[in-house]
Amino acid sequence: MSDSAGTPRVRPETLRRIEQSIGRLATQSVARMDDELPWFRALPSGQRSWVTLVAQAGLQSFVEWLRTDDDVLRLTGGVFAAAPSAMARSVTLQQTVELIRQTITVAEQNMSLLAGSEDEPIVREQLLRFSREIAFAAARVYASAAENRGSWDRRLEALVIDNLVSGSVVGDPLPSQLAALGWADVGPVAAVVGGAPAGHPDVVLAGVHARVRRLGLDAMVGVHADRLVIVVSGVEDPLPLADQLLPCFAEGPVVVGPVAKHLADAAAVTRAALSGLRAAPAWPGAPRPVSADALLPERAIAGDAEARAQLVADVYRPLTLAGDVLLETMSGFLDAGGALEATARALFVHANTVRYRLRRVAEVCGEAPTDPRGAFTLQVALALGRLHSVS
Repeated sequence: MSDSAGTPRVRPETLRRIEQSIGRLATQSVARMDDELPWFRALPSGQRSWVTLVAQAGLQSFVEWLRTDDDVLRLTGGVFAAAPSAMARSVTLQQTVELIRQTITVAEQNMSLLAGSEDEPIVREQLLRFSREIAFAAARVYASAAENRGSWDRRLEALVIDNLVSGSVVGDPLPSQLAALGWADVGPVAAVVGGAPAGHPDVVLAGVHARVRRLGLDAMVGVHADRLVIVVSGVEDPLPLADQLLPCFAEGPVVVGPVAKHLADAAAVTRAALSGLRAAPAWPGAPRPVSADALLPERAIAGDAEARAQLVADVYRPLTLAGDVLLETMSGFLDAGGALEATARALFVHANTVRYRLRRVAEVCGEAPTDPRGAFTLQVALALGRLHSVS
């Protein structure tokens, strides 16, 4: 029997026989998958039931195609509607093709029961063609799922970056959001910020992600106004990493925030990096990249309360705890414009004594009064500390 175009058609009784066998064939197919595919046995029961539905839908579509010679793309495309889109995340495309192969194998093994000798060659040929189209349909489903997933990831990533910049993400929401973005193992977290390069934001973000992937790191990236914000995990010392990320940024300062040991502090280190970026123009000779902690005096002058508190806690207070002598010597040295002999005369001590005390200052607070940059930091910290003591 042939249609009007001369294509051989399957007899109605054969179609009825195949259609009546759909449930049995689907059950046999799942049983074969369970025997042949170890990864299938490990699937949760809910996902295994989806596979059964897909197998039944595929066999039903095959019968419909044999009966009507309808559009094969439409029929195969509807097969995967039986399973939720989340299945594409737990079962890979390669595994889906294996499932299709197992179902086709079961149908071929039962061919003598499904079709008589007259129809068997036709059914075998059409089953082969239909299985190929099913594989193509699966590829389309996975491509669409990947595209949708990518769009969702970009929106979630943009939301996380916006929240980090504003400082509104704290506690549990951030870990769950990062898990949804596929961060494998969240270790120490750091932020690198700078000017965003010219170009469409999607192109900029894709380039940054590609570079970070080559470095083997997880990262969130966002273009926020005219700033590019990169938040990375698993980095103990982010400055060397920032060197490798410099090509991602426009000309101008690139600032690296301090390392957060816990994810809950990611917003704080991002905020510190952005504060450093705002204050960086006050230090034209700053290295590129520069750490946010190196910009503490500029940040404090610009009004960053956290930077002021850190200077008092890390520089001024250790000096006060070390004794009045060190604080007095440092203050006298700064007041004398860094002149060693003038400081010694003002304090009625030997110049070598002044040298020793200045070395002790550097050991106690980490800033050397004899270094111009250290002297500037100490001068700001001293002023802030005195104001803090008065208040």
